[in-house]
Amino acid sequence: MRLIFLGTGGYHPSERRHTASLLFPDIGLAFDAGTGFFRVQDRLKTDTLDVFLTHAHLDHICGLTFFLVPVLRGDVNSVRVHGTAKTLTAVQQHLFAEELFPVAPPFEWCELTATTQVEVADGGRLTCFELEHPGGSLGYRIDWPDRSIAYITDTTAPGNYLAFIRDVDVLIHECYFPDEMLDWARKTGHSSATAVAEVARDCGAKRLYLVHADPQHPEDDPVDLNRIRRIFPAAELAEDLQEIEF
Repeated sequence: MRLIFLGTGGYHPSERRHTASLLFPDIGLAFDAGTGFFRVQDRLKTDTLDVFLTHAHLDHICGLTFFLVPVLRGDVNSVRVHGTAKTLTAVQQHLFAEELFPVAPPFEWCELTATTQVEVADGGRLTCFELEHPGGSLGYRIDWPDRSIAYITDTTAPGNYLAFIRDVDVLIHECYFPDEMLDWARKTGHSSATAVAEVARDCGAKRLYLVHADPQHPEDDPVDLNRIRRIFPAAELAEDLQEIEF
């Protein structure tokens, strides 16, 4: 299975990173639609697209507006946007308000609940989990017969989701703050470095990719990766357009 990190930053784009978006190009599935979402149309290998939103903060949804042209051109036959009722309502009423975006995209809106299971290509099963974050957020996990992946962003580690990600092969987890800013992580509903490393270790993950990096530090790594690797050696700070196989 191939995954492309289209956007690995949080809050706003920088010269180094666009905001949150991940794409499985060969099965037409994406997590989040931040500013990195403009890259989907050149990399998607299917004529359908399912977008699973974690929540409705702008750095995770604004890219939905970028996808009108590929749909109108007929490059993609259908787009289904999945999220909680609260998230979908916010996107439809605010992001696509006529005053902001006068042409409503022909998307299908699919409500998710904590008990939802979605079948995905190659025999996979997608499940979601409610995370703690101002305004709410969802974590996602996909299990195939021989591999698994989880996406956890916009929450404070450690959280109530450890069982949800237990023994996952690939864990993609936000890591916005260094340890020195732990208080800010807790205030804003985000995660700091050591806590994320401990989550990866304690859940039994095999690989960890850090995303949702602070855009105010594009010139260097916003967290101490060496410190993280002392706790969980198989950790990597994801970069825009990085591709992984798992």
